[in-house]
Amino acid sequence: MNYKNPDNNGYYGEFGGAFIPEMLYPNVKELQEQYLEIIESEDFQNEYQELLKNYVGRATPLYFSRNLSEKYQTNIYLKREDLNHTGAHKINNALGQALLAKKLGKHRIIAETGAGQHGVATATACALLGLECIVYMGEIDIQRQAPNVARMKMLGAKVVPATSGSKTLKDAVNEALRDWINHPTTTHYIIGSVVGPHPFPDLVARFQSVISKEIKEQLHEQIGRKNPDYVIACVGGGSNAAGTFYHFVNEPEVKIIAAEAGGLGVDSGKSAATTFLGTLGVLHGSQSLVMQTEDGQVIEPHSISAGLDYPGIGPMHANLFKEKRAEFFSINDDEALKSAFDLTKLDGIIPALESAHALAVLDKKKFEKDDVVVICLSGRGDKDMETYLSVLSTM
Repeated sequence: MNYKNPDNNGYYGEFGGAFIPEMLYPNVKELQEQYLEIIESEDFQNEYQELLKNYVGRATPLYFSRNLSEKYQTNIYLKREDLNHTGAHKINNALGQALLAKKLGKHRIIAETGAGQHGVATATACALLGLECIVYMGEIDIQRQAPNVARMKMLGAKVVPATSGSKTLKDAVNEALRDWINHPTTTHYIIGSVVGPHPFPDLVARFQSVISKEIKEQLHEQIGRKNPDYVIACVGGGSNAAGTFYHFVNEPEVKIIAAEAGGLGVDSGKSAATTFLGTLGVLHGSQSLVMQTEDGQVIEPHSISAGLDYPGIGPMHANLFKEKRAEFFSINDDEALKSAFDLTKLDGIIPALESAHALAVLDKKKFEKDDVVVICLSGRGDKDMETYLSVLSTM
């Protein structure tokens, strides 16, 4: 099975598709018909790759952590997406989609954001390319991610609070989709994760696939082999994970591990572990696993991490779960916090709370001494300092 790319209708197995209002049909159809031709063109790739290298700062290092390796008695490498310009993997996709929007003649950009990293990345790309930028963000996330809100405003973006529902990421997506319906001809919606109607899950995964492409090249350079034994990444919607897994999913010798946000525990009613709690449903334009009641009402998710606080999962990941191609772990808030502080004290790297969920797998799974384990460090922890400080005050 090809786990990497969807079929012509945007399906990964039974997950995916495009479930959209009639008003959005022309926009989505235009993207479906043109995105591959544009992004695979020589002109586009030349401009995009030059910006990734000289503006974003790629390639990001693949760092062998001697301290973590010694602690867990295996070989642990960290893919340092936290060292990208803007502090996370999100810039890979935001920059690519902003370039695509310009090629499509769109001058107004909208985006949703949870932790704020995608919002900052989108605002950054729009500032660079001279595009209008509106970012929708849950009212609660605006409060808990104040530094990123300030960055977006400084970059010239308009930040609009989502005040319905749980006032978090899900609701920001809803508001962005409403905006797109009301401004279909001038606007491109830069979705920040591998969710939404086809072609967005594939489009975002392709832009993020630079992560696994570099892992292969860097591993080969460092240890003489391209494939690790394991790749690990956190999954909310799942864009950093899609990028980390992309060039490995069709290579069966590489084991794939995804870490979801368990919140206060899978059975607590305060969780975002979609593969443990979700059922088949439609959310934000695609069919996937969704946390929902029996009559299809979305259940409010919870995570200490704003970027994983989402009641669904990208269709690519839902298929990896159903086909047992990837192993999924539920990491609760306390486990993520412990791993964040462990990495900080062992290696002098403060990770984003999202990334800390991936690191926490090390405490849940036993690896062999000769295993090569690559963990995507999807972002840095500057944005989460308020949460970390609140924990420090109780220690």
